[in-house]
Amino acid sequence: MFEHHPRPEWIAAEEFLSRVVVHPDPALEQAISSAAEAGMPAIEVSPNAGKLLKLLVQLSRARRVLEIGTLAGFSTIWMGRGLPSDGTLVTCEFLPKHAEVAWANIDAAGLGEKVEIRLGPALETLAALEEEGREPFDFIFIDADKENNSRYLDWAVRLGRPGATVVLDNAVWEGAILDPGMDPVNAPGIIEALRLLGGHPRLDATVIQTVGSKGWDGFALARIR
Repeated sequence: MFEHHPRPEWIAAEEFLSRVVVHPDPALEQAISSAAEAGMPAIEVSPNAGKLLKLLVQLSRARRVLEIGTLAGFSTIWMGRGLPSDGTLVTCEFLPKHAEVAWANIDAAGLGEKVEIRLGPALETLAALEEEGREPFDFIFIDADKENNSRYLDWAVRLGRPGATVVLDNAVWEGAILDPGMDPVNAPGIIEALRLLGGHPRLDATVIQTVGSKGWDGFALARIR
C-alpha cells in the first residue's frame, strides 16, 4: 500500500479542529475503532473531511446520495446525517467483510432505514443502478480504487442529475500527480480522472489541496452541468 507521510503539526492541528469544531460522536468513533479491530486499512476520511461531506450534502439539498467505496461506513454516516428525513443513500462495497462491519456501524448510528449497501464490484453495481431506472442522484462521493476513478466519474455523470455535486477523494496523493513513478498503481488513475474533470463537457470542477493525518492530499469538487 502507498505510504503517506503526515507531519506531526498537521496531525495536531487536525485533532484540535476535530475536537473544537467538528465534534465526532461515539457512533463515528465506533466506526473507526471497529475498522481497526477488523484489520481494515485506516483509509477512511478524516473527521473534518467527513463533516465537510455532511455540510455539502446539506448545502446541495441532496435527497439521493451515491457513495462509491464504503469501507467501515465512516463517510457514509456523515453523509447520511446530512440527508433530510426522506433522503436515501446507496453505497457500493466490494468486500463482504467490509460491508458487514459497515452495516453494523450504519445501523448503530440510526441510519439503517436510509442506507442501502450494494455488494460487489462497483462498476457492476453502477450499471445495475442504471438498468433499474433509479432516480438520478443529487450527490456522488467517489473514494474507491483509484485505477477506476475515471470510469466512476463517467458513471457519476450518467447517474447524477444536472446540477448534482460530485466529490472525488485523494486527488493529490502526496504529489504523485506530478511524479506518477511514486505510485505506479494509483497515480495514473488519479491523473486520468483529473484530466477528465478538466475536460469533460458536463463537469465544472476544482481541486482543493489538504494536509492532515492522511498526509498531503486533496479532493476534487465538481458540478454536473
